[in-house]
Amino acid sequence: MSTTDTASEKISISTKDLSAEDRKMLRGIFFHSFNVFAHYGGGARGGASGFMWSIWPAIERFYPDKEQRRDALVRHSTWYNITSNVGTFCMGLVASMEKENAAEPDFDTHSIDSVKASLMGPMSGIGDAIFWGVIRVIAASVGMALCSQNGSLLGPIAFLLIYNIPSWITRWVLTVLGYRVGSSFITKIYESGLMGIVTKLSSTLGLLMIGAMAASFVKFNCAISIPMPEGDPVMIQTYLDTIFIGLIPLLYTLGCFKLLKKNTNVNWIIIGTMIIGLVLGLTGIC
Repeated sequence: MSTTDTASEKISISTKDLSAEDRKMLRGIFFHSFNVFAHYGGGARGGASGFMWSIWPAIERFYPDKEQRRDALVRHSTWYNITSNVGTFCMGLVASMEKENAAEPDFDTHSIDSVKASLMGPMSGIGDAIFWGVIRVIAASVGMALCSQNGSLLGPIAFLLIYNIPSWITRWVLTVLGYRVGSSFITKIYESGLMGIVTKLSSTLGLLMIGAMAASFVKFNCAISIPMPEGDPVMIQTYLDTIFIGLIPLLYTLGCFKLLKKNTNVNWIIIGTMIIGLVLGLTGIC
């Protein structure tokens, strides 16, 4: 591949070379995207109404005619569900395709729906793995660690910053990226194998963080001891640590996970944990 070809494939996320109208539209899509799931249309439409609101700046700009705007909104009234942190890539991409549709009378509008539908799976897979499986877990672990230090207010602040700063940056970058690079971007990532690598690494890191959180924040210290006629009493916790350090916290965490897999209401698990903790504490078991 020549140097010219390589340079032409470089992806820019800068908006300096875009027109003022483009920048204004992308800012509108970016800020509108925060409300994408403010209304959820159930199993039939999902976040369709939020998606229409998110790309309204593009529809309003490219279609001055009310009938054209109506057709565009109807086109996007179908099912939509992509992790909100990364869904702006789809919004930017759709905006670029709507621009092309407005300029070319023979443009196939069905391709817009097809591309949008094809992005939902891969984009949600990446978004869920990174933001729900990694960043949120890291933010929660740091926040809980700070809260455990005399109830420091830095805990919730750290959680909000650690989670939302990467989210905001990602939203904006993907808005611009989707608008600039077009529908070939996802295809290139899949062909290179990068998509699978990113998803696998994100999932592995998320599992490591969950394991570390279970060991650090699920506390159990058995206070029961067996008196011996001669010598010091036998501490049950010492024997548990000899078998497996953190065995009870691990088993309890796995038990909660098993209940979640069986669709047990998480509120019942929380209430049950509180009751078990109170009983164990009042009886002096731990």
